[in-house]
Amino acid sequence: MVVVFALVALLVLAVLVAANWYVWRRLFRDTTRGPGAARRAGAVLVAGGWALAVGALVAERTGAPFTLQRVLAWPGFLWLALSIYLLLALLAGEAVRPLLRWFLERRAASRAAGVRPTAPAPEERVPAATAPPASPEPPPAPDDTPARPLAAPTRRLFVSRVVGGAAAAAAVGTVGHGTYGVLRGPRVKRVTVPLAKLPRAAHGFRIAVVSDIHLGPVLGRGFAQKVVDTVNSTQADLIAVVGDLVDGSVKDLGPAAAPLAQLSARHGAYFVTGNHEYFSGAEQWVEEVRRLGLRPLENARTELPHFDLAGVNDVSGEEEGQGPDYVRALGDRDRSRACVLLAHQPVQIHEAVEHGVDLQLSGHTHGGQLWPGNLIAGAANPTLAGLERYGDTQLYVSRGAGAWGPPTRVGAPSDITVIELASRQA
Repeated sequence: MVVVFALVALLVLAVLVAANWYVWRRLFRDTTRGPGAARRAGAVLVAGGWALAVGALVAERTGAPFTLQRVLAWPGFLWLALSIYLLLALLAGEAVRPLLRWFLERRAASRAAGVRPTAPAPEERVPAATAPPASPEPPPAPDDTPARPLAAPTRRLFVSRVVGGAAAAAAVGTVGHGTYGVLRGPRVKRVTVPLAKLPRAAHGFRIAVVSDIHLGPVLGRGFAQKVVDTVNSTQADLIAVVGDLVDGSVKDLGPAAAPLAQLSARHGAYFVTGNHEYFSGAEQWVEEVRRLGLRPLENARTELPHFDLAGVNDVSGEEEGQGPDYVRALGDRDRSRACVLLAHQPVQIHEAVEHGVDLQLSGHTHGGQLWPGNLIAGAANPTLAGLERYGDTQLYVSRGAGAWGPPTRVGAPSDITVIELASRQA
C-alpha cells in the first residue's frame, strides 16, 4: 500500500513539474531571444507561485498561525487558479500556432511575389539607336518600398509572443471574473419542489438552503455578513445551513462567523456538519453555531407543523465516531408525513431513499467550482447540482455560497437556493 501511494505521489509530482515547465517554456523561454532576466524572473514566478500555493494548503490543514494562513492564502490560492487556466489556455494555443505561422508565411510569400521586376511591354520599348543617354534614377518614394517579410526566427518569436500574451490575458481575465463573482456574494436561486405527502396547508413553504460558505483565511466576516443579508432578504420560512461553514478553528474564525446570529426565519435556522467541520473541530463548531442561535441536527429530527425536518452528520465524522446515523434520525418517524433531510454530501441520497425521505438537501460539490473540475465532481457525486429524483426521493444539490481554496468560480456560480415546497393537493 505504501509503495502504491509513493508511486502515485511520484506520478502526480512528475505531471506537475512537466506542466509547470511547459508553462514557463511557452510564456518565458519561447517569447525571449535568449537567456536573461526575463527567463529567470519567469522561473521565479512559476516556482514561487507554487511554493505559496503549497504553503497555503499546508498552513490551513496543519492549523498554522492564522496570520500566516492569511498571508499565504491570497497569493497562493490565486496562483493555483491562475496556473490551471494558463495551462489550459496555452494548450489551446497549440492549435492556433500552426495557423498563425501559415498565415504569416503566406503573407510573406505574397509580398515577395509582388516586388519581382517585370520587363516593359514591347510597344513601350525604346529602340537602342534613339534611346536617350541613361541618367541616374531617383530612389523610390518611401511609400513604394515593399515591407520586408519576417525572417523565420523572428516569425517564430512573433507567434510565440502573440499566443503567450493571449493565453496570459485569457487566464487573468477568467480568474479575475471568477474571483469577482465570489467576492460579490451569492445570488438567490428559486426552485419549486412538489412533495406528494405535503398537506395543502404547507403549500408554498420556503426553505433557504445555504451550503459551503467556507469562512477561512480568505473569506471572512464581511463575506459572512453578505451571506446573512442575502438569506434574510428572501424572508424564507426556514433556513438550512447544510455544512462546510468554516475552514478553521472557533478560536480563529469565531468573529468571522458572528453575523450568523442575525439569521432570521419564522421556523428558525438549522445546521448540519460538512466534511470541513471535521477538519476544523466539529464539536466546537456545533456548540458555536448553537450559541449563535442555529439549531444543530446531529442525527436528529424535529417535527414541524406539516412535515418532518431531519439532519444527519457528514460521512467524514465516521473517523471520529460521529458519522451519520439514519436509524436514530429517521427510524421511528411517521412515514405518512413528508420528510425533508439535511445531509451535506449528495452520496448520502442512497440511505435517504432506503428510509423513505421525500427530499434531501445537500451541497459539497460546489458545482465543480473551477471548470473543468465539474467533470471530476460529477463523476464522484450522483448529482452535481440542481434537482434530481431517485425513486420516490428527490435530491437538491446547491452549488454553495462561497469557495474553497481559490476564492474563484468558473462555470459554477455561487448561490443561495430558496426551495418552495408545493403540495399536490393544492
